[in-house]
Amino acid sequence: MSDIIYTKVDEAPELASGSFLPIIQKFAAAAGVSVGTKDISLAGRILATFPESLTEAQRQSDDLAELGQLVKTPEANVIKLPNISASVPQLVGAITELQSQGFALPDYPDAPETAEEKAIRAKYDSIKGSAVNPVLREGNSDRRAAKAVKSFAQKNPHRMGDWSADSKTKVSSMDGGDFFSNEVSATLPAATTAKIVLQTASGETVLKDGIDYPAGAVVDATFMSAAALKTFLAEQIEETKADGTLFSLHLKATMMKVSDPILFGHAVKAFLAPVFEQHGAAMDDLGVNPNSGLGDLLARVEGNADIMADIDACMAARPPMYMVDSDKGLTNLHVSSDVIIDASMPALIRAGGKGWGPDGKEADANCVIPDNSYASVYDETIKFFKENGKMNPATAGTVQNIGLMAQKAEEYGSHPTTFEMPEAGTVKMILADGTVLHQHDVEAGDIWRSASTRKAPIEDWVNLAIDRQRAEGCRAIFWLDANRAHDSQLIAYVKPILEAKGVADKFEIMAPREATRASFETITKGENAIAITGNVLRDYLTDLFPILELATSAKMLSIVKLMNGGGLFETGAGGSAPKHVQQLVEQNHLRWDSLGEFCALGESLTFLADTKGNEKARVLGAAVDAATQGILDHGRSPSRKVGEPDNRDSHYWFARYWAEALAAQGDDAELAAHFAPIAEALQSGEEAILSELAAAQGPAADLGGYYRTDPAKTATIMRPSPTLNAIIG
Repeated sequence: MSDIIYTKVDEAPELASGSFLPIIQKFAAAAGVSVGTKDISLAGRILATFPESLTEAQRQSDDLAELGQLVKTPEANVIKLPNISASVPQLVGAITELQSQGFALPDYPDAPETAEEKAIRAKYDSIKGSAVNPVLREGNSDRRAAKAVKSFAQKNPHRMGDWSADSKTKVSSMDGGDFFSNEVSATLPAATTAKIVLQTASGETVLKDGIDYPAGAVVDATFMSAAALKTFLAEQIEETKADGTLFSLHLKATMMKVSDPILFGHAVKAFLAPVFEQHGAAMDDLGVNPNSGLGDLLARVEGNADIMADIDACMAARPPMYMVDSDKGLTNLHVSSDVIIDASMPALIRAGGKGWGPDGKEADANCVIPDNSYASVYDETIKFFKENGKMNPATAGTVQNIGLMAQKAEEYGSHPTTFEMPEAGTVKMILADGTVLHQHDVEAGDIWRSASTRKAPIEDWVNLAIDRQRAEGCRAIFWLDANRAHDSQLIAYVKPILEAKGVADKFEIMAPREATRASFETITKGENAIAITGNVLRDYLTDLFPILELATSAKMLSIVKLMNGGGLFETGAGGSAPKHVQQLVEQNHLRWDSLGEFCALGESLTFLADTKGNEKARVLGAAVDAATQGILDHGRSPSRKVGEPDNRDSHYWFARYWAEALAAQGDDAELAAHFAPIAEALQSGEEAILSELAAAQGPAADLGGYYRTDPAKTATIMRPSPTLNAIIG
């Protein structure tokens, strides 16, 4: 196993790796550090899952499973780039592309009937959604803006949209019948197993058996009422029309790969309710599944003039919709993975509460977030800005995050125990001794789920928060609602640990709404805060605050202290990656900013020095920090426009600043001597290198694929400077 594992992923981050990884490997080798790769891309995971469908030469190792074992060891040192958390349309797109490349993969069964089709569907479904993160995250999250990044953002504040007190933008959520209101929770006193059953008038169905829970696990259960959801969505469509705003639905249909695509489908069906009422049978015959989105629906009914006419009439009578791409007619409801709440809501808030409408103009929006578990965070944020106006990034403090995510904690680990009810009855979670831990009466179509959080990750999370507060000395808030079933169980863990450590006076415990306002009040005064949250809020807040503070969440320092001693270093968010790839293909310009990779690399090298005693790695890590500072100080980050410096230019400058820092340092004479001629070559080659990089831009770029690019073509595109390549090798 290599000293450092650099993950192979998808889209823009993977393209950037084609340019940056050779630089990393060249520099690391001088310190005796090996940097290898493991493929966790969507295409790679598909191929690893179906070896029986491939030739011997085509088969691929299950790198995700290997990394899943590695992160449980003290030797783990993994730099994890953002990967695709696939929705069904993305999964089908990847399968189709791989088939066109000669891989004899089975089709994705939309409606499996035979045992073979059901087995194929189950294997593909294991790849859907957030299949990577729960495997690799064997530790809790420490996310914050690196000091250099925060300082740069304050000195070079980004544009913020203006807020007005009379803005019609709002958040709308259910006031009953949702996951939040139906939640029950309990802490298990002893290790046990459990099964989930559905009891109906016709008998009992085992939904899931053999679930193992260790002692001290917090186990939740809840459900979303389909009837209440249907009523809510119908009301919001009418309310949006009356307000004259945009209808915008915000979900997490990638991470919550079972529940949220169903919620998304309900919204599609609600928006086109008259069409489904009139043509439901015909649409079923055409294979329409509202969960797959409006885009798939339109493609399937395109040849039916009657249905299309009724769709056009229905859309004309509905409120205008929040658009993903108004030029291309892509609406909020086209593809579930196009509007992900943790990216879409902060972007709208940063823009002054404005979203893009079908007319290509900005307008206020009704932000529809059906479940009320975390909607209050966005609701309170919008209310705060209506009252106080936009935030000033030049003077704002920062909100760091300590997130409870280890070992599939909370809702993001609930996929195997989430079910859409086939008929009315009672769902029961029954322990090994026959005790009914939780039960709910449900109707057909309701979405029931159970999630759990283990004792060891909870304790590790609290101790990580104590360490971070001690290091920062700033305000620290546990975002926990004593009136929520799950949170009350966590509070029962948190308080005794804080008291035993003698630090209870250093922390506050607030419900998410109150914590949101307190945090904004703190940072608008120029002070800092630490948000200590569960798994979903970790995801939401590490987009919300960075997008407002820094303009992006891709530049966050994200350290996962693995519970068995290893380190996982994440490089930021990849939500905008598809647009970056599109621009590269059309204009050979990649605007992806690798600042997150730079930060992760420095932390990884320092961690290697701490754990393996490789002091040369420590020198390399310190020089990475200097190079990152150089990128910021000299404005070497990529531009958005073709013809201007892009991702490849920023890698040249990073390599140069890194080599110069290593040549100038006095801690390791051998490294200084080794890098002095490299620094000189990079300096003297500046004009030629930049000219060669600039010459590559403009024409269309052929990657040989989207989900599985051609390595040779990608290398040619991402390393177009012969002068730089001769230096790096």
